[in-house]
Amino acid sequence: MRIHHPPVPELPGISLRQVERSDIGAWYAYLRLPAVTEHTSWNLASGDDLLPLFDAFESPSADSQRRLAVVDARSGRMVGSIGFHTISGVNRTAEIAYDLAPEYWGRGIAKALCATVTRWAFQEYGFIRIQAAVLESNQASAKVVQACGYRHEGLLRSFRLVRGMPRDYALYARLAADE
Repeated sequence: MRIHHPPVPELPGISLRQVERSDIGAWYAYLRLPAVTEHTSWNLASGDDLLPLFDAFESPSADSQRRLAVVDARSGRMVGSIGFHTISGVNRTAEIAYDLAPEYWGRGIAKALCATVTRWAFQEYGFIRIQAAVLESNQASAKVVQACGYRHEGLLRSFRLVRGMPRDYALYARLAADE
């Protein structure tokens, strides 16, 4: 679903816009790094593996995935992404997901974007629940969502295959009522 009015993050030098097919090279450049994918379910052999996602991003369906590019204002380059998948318009729920190039880690960017995009999604899309399924080994991401007010709800055993192996995920959620 095309995002016409992305939120404006309160981060100097960082902006958000709809992810575009022309971002594939920059996106894959950091997603191919083992440090980035180690604690995620990404399994990419090439930038072309990202192409099918764009069918969902460009779909007019209310339940289609939505993804924003995190852009470094100085270079104009995509350095991360944040958005939603597993969207249910009927239940007004979604799962948040994000990634960031390693050179932008440790600056509070993921936390600030997660907080901004979560608030925006409650208002813009009327979600009543946004959840985050975090691979158990991804302690950095668990800290991000907890700092953004997501509450730990439990363990999802063998929830997703990660490069062919079933892995456990911690489930966190934030409700619009928590605002």
